[in-house]
Amino acid sequence: GPILGALAASVPQCGFSIIASTLYTRKLITRGTLLAVYLATSDEALPVLLSEPEKLSLVLPLVFTKIAIALIAGYAVDFFLKNDKTLPQTSQNDTEDEHGCCHHEVGRPRKRDILLHPLNVFIFVLIITLLINYGVFKAGGEENLGQYFLSDSIFQPVITAIFGLIPNCAVSIAITLMLMKGAIGFGSAIAGLCSGAGLGLLVLYKKNPSFKDSLKITGILLLISIISGILIQTFYY
Repeated sequence: GPILGALAASVPQCGFSIIASTLYTRKLITRGTLLAVYLATSDEALPVLLSEPEKLSLVLPLVFTKIAIALIAGYAVDFFLKNDKTLPQTSQNDTEDEHGCCHHEVGRPRKRDILLHPLNVFIFVLIITLLINYGVFKAGGEENLGQYFLSDSIFQPVITAIFGLIPNCAVSIAITLMLMKGAIGFGSAIAGLCSGAGLGLLVLYKKNPSFKDSLKITGILLLISIISGILIQTFYY
C-alpha cells in the first residue's frame, strides 16, 4: 500500500491525494498508505523546477527524498498505529465529483481542463514570481531575503511545514520558487512540500466521519514533515 501510494503520488498531479482521502474514508486503504500519498505529493513543484534548466539538479533529490520519507513514515504508521476498525464507513455509492485546486474535476476530467489548469498554474507562477522578485528588491538581494525567512534557523522548516498545510497548489509553487531564489533551504522546502497534501485534507475532513481521526492524521503529517525538514536542514544542507 504505502509503496504504491508513494510512487503514484510522486507524479505531479493534485488528484491523487483527493482519491486517497476518499479511499481511506471507505476503508479501502490504510492510514499509512494515506500518509504516504500525502507526503509524496508534490503538486506543482516539479513543473516549476523543470521550467528552469539550471534547477534540474534539484528534481531527483526532491522526488527521491519525498518518496523515502513517505515509505518510512507510511510503513511505520501502519506498524505502530493500527487503523480504528470502529470508524463508520462512508457510502460506497458516493458518486459526488471532487474538484482539484483549480476547480477541475478529478473523477471525470474535461477537455477544457487540459488548457485551463496549466493557465491557472501559469498565473500563479507569474504572480508569486513577481511578489518574490519584489521582496528580493526591497530586501536588497536574495541573501538578505533569506534572513526574513529565518535562514539557517531550525524554525524555518516549522514555518514552511505549517504554510504547506494550506490547501492550494499556489502554496507548492511559492515554496518551490522560494527554494529556487535561495530564500529557504532544501530541508525547509521538503518540510513544506511534504505537509502540502493539496485538497486531500479538505476531502478527508469532509468525508471522514471521525473528526478526531482526521485531526490525528493532520498532526502526524505535520510532525513528520517538520522532523524530516529539520533533519535534512541540519545534517545535509
